[in-house]
Formats: sequence, C-alpha cells, structure tokens
Amino acid sequence: MTNEVTTEIRDRVMIITLNRPDAMNAVNQALSNELAAALDQLDNEASVSVGVLTGNGRGFCAGMDLKEYVSTGLPTVPGRGFGGIVEKGSRKPLISAVEGFALAGGLELALGTDLIVAAKGAKFGIPEVSVGLFAAAGALLRLPRALPYARAMKMALTAEPMLAEEAYQFGLVAELCEKGEALNTAIDLANRIAKNAPLGLIASKELVREMQGRTEAEFWEFQATQVEQVFNSADGKEGATAFAEKRAPNWTGS
Repeated sequence: MTNEVTTEIRDRVMIITLNRPDAMNAVNQALSNELAAALDQLDNEASVSVGVLTGNGRGFCAGMDLKEYVSTGLPTVPGRGFGGIVEKGSRKPLISAVEGFALAGGLELALGTDLIVAAKGAKFGIPEVSVGLFAAAGALLRLPRALPYARAMKMALTAEPMLAEEAYQFGLVAELCEKGEALNTAIDLANRIAKNAPLGLIASKELVREMQGRTEAEFWEFQATQVEQVFNSADGKEGATAFAEKRAPNWTGS
C-alpha cells in the first residue's frame, strides 16, 4: 500500500481520506485501488455504520491525474469504475466533506457518495470539455438529478465552476459550513445518522438511490425484499422493544 488513501475509525464512523495533497488529491490508479479497498473496509467493519470521505490538503480532489492518464489510461477498478467508487460505492451511507474544490473527477467522486457537506467558497465543476474530454465518471448522469436541467447543462458545456453556496441553494450540497469546518460538520452529520439501525440505513439508502426513475410497481417489488430482511431482523425487534421500554436501542446490525 502507498497510503494514497487513509482510514480512521471514530466510534461508529469511518473517516476515509484522499491522501495526495501535493497533487491536490488527483486520482491515479493507486488512489483508485486504495479507495475501493477502503469502501470494502467500511462495508465489512461491523462496528461502523457511516463513512466520511474527505481530502488531505487545501482541497477535496482536483480530478483525474492527467499526467498518469496520458501514460497509463483511466484509473479504474473493475466493478467499481473510476476512482474505485463512481459505478459502485459503499453499501453503507457515505458523506463527502468538501473543502476548497471538487472538480472534474473529484466532483464525480463526491457525487458517488450519498450526501455532500461543503465549506463556503468551495468550487464544484466539470471542466473536462476544456481539456478535450467530457465528464465520463457519472456527473452527466447525477448532476441533472441533483440540479435543475439548465444549470447542469450549463456546467457541462461551459466548464465553469459553481460555488458551494449556489450548490447548497439548489440542493446539491446537503449542509453548508464555514471554511475549515467541512470535516467536523460531516462527522457530526455522520454521528446523527449512525444513531439509527444499520440495516435500516442500508435499505433506505438503496431504495432512495436505486428507485429514482422507476415505476411505482417496480418500487414496491424491489422494496419487498428489503422489508422481509429488515423487519424480520434482530435489530427490527430490538428497535420496537427499546421504544416500548423507553430506552436507547442496542443495534447489532443483524
């Protein structure tokens, strides 16, 4: 391992840090491989319910490492895509904590998470068309879902960035905070989420993400499996029992 990505567990939250500060956390193959491994660690660690993805240094991520791309191609991971996340993220909830910038593939990493927390003044953009490419790691799918059509199209065609304040107004950013506080704010949000039942969180995330654009009939069919698993789980019984006994539940994730 080259420590392009580091992990730290705090209570029921895992902090995953992109760790190429001298390269503005640009995505290369090593970072992609290590981020994919960190997501596996998040999903397999029973004591953890929520992840926070952040960047070391002055920004979240400046996108793909173009120098490496020219020599070795796209930094993808089989089954997970660019960066080890954009085609398949974690099963557990994952929050991005953005300081400074999330640009090009960096924004697409953030869009691969479930919620974005951003510091005021942070820049979001997909400038790929300005360097002869296009945003091929999910932004052209996910931005029109999170932003008004015209605003998403403007970002895609002009290569001009959007500030966190505007992104918050449109709903792309879930929580806006002061500069330097993105990680702390994201951890606070993660702790609020982590108080809830792990299986219920996973099911809720999957239903919200996967059922966009589906018919109502498809939704009910897909949800039926989740109902069977979660409502018959030990945590499902524990939640109801704890409520009746007026005590905090003891979640086991089973």
